[in-house]
Amino acid sequence: MSTPEKLRNIGPKSSAWLRQVGLRTREEIAGVGAVGAYMRVRRAGFKPSLNLLYALEGALQDCHWQEVPEARRAELVTAAESAIALLPLPRGRQAAGPVTTTMADDHGDGDTVAFGVDPAADDTRL
Repeated sequence: MSTPEKLRNIGPKSSAWLRQVGLRTREEIAGVGAVGAYMRVRRAGFKPSLNLLYALEGALQDCHWQEVPEARRAELVTAAESAIALLPLPRGRQAAGPVTTTMADDHGDGDTVAFGVDPAADDTRL
């Protein structure tokens, strides 16, 4: 029975994260897959980079994480992004609303200015 410390690509910090989310053996990680393990770490509140996702896949394939083919990396990222989109928002934070543009009449002359640019101040139009 191997522990995360003994898995290829998995350093002490990643190993600690994996232990804290209940993944202590290669078999347990293989059971949930690289994306599943990555998502458990994220849901626990840690902030892993995509390198953890690649490292987990490399560990399961017994290769260096940089040897994971680009096509497989893209599949992993797509799967992780889909799973991340399903996560609930952190407590106390509202969903971002639509972005709106406000037009302002900075000079009181009835001309509106967008994004703080005053067309009257543009010397190239003279």
